[in-house]
Amino acid sequence: MTDALLTAALAARANAFAPFSHFQVGAALEDGEGRIHTGCNVENATYGLTVCAERVAVFKAISEGVRQFRRIAVAADTDALTPPCGACRQILWEFCGDIEILLVNPRGKTETYRLKELFPKPFDVSYL
Repeated sequence: MTDALLTAALAARANAFAPFSHFQVGAALEDGEGRIHTGCNVENATYGLTVCAERVAVFKAISEGVRQFRRIAVAADTDALTPPCGACRQILWEFCGDIEILLVNPRGKTETYRLKELFPKPFDVSYL
């Protein structure tokens, strides 16, 4: 695997805290300057307070002052590659716009989408 973003997402997956579902996910978000911000899913016993890897990566980058993003990679150990959930798609749309979404598993299978393909009619500030 030669893409640093995919490699970073797979590495971030190793940090996932998933003692209940055992579903480990890693994300790596590339900002406008090419820096990579990673995240992993962090579960909670109530499940409702669990935070997905994509949102962790976005919130980490935002908290560091980053406002421009190019693409995000999402890594999970599934044969059918795992896209961002609905909540993550909403956060990605609001903070990143129509970015490139790369999906990967540990066996090197990849797929690439634009967020608009996965989230064709997003709700955003234009409706307020």
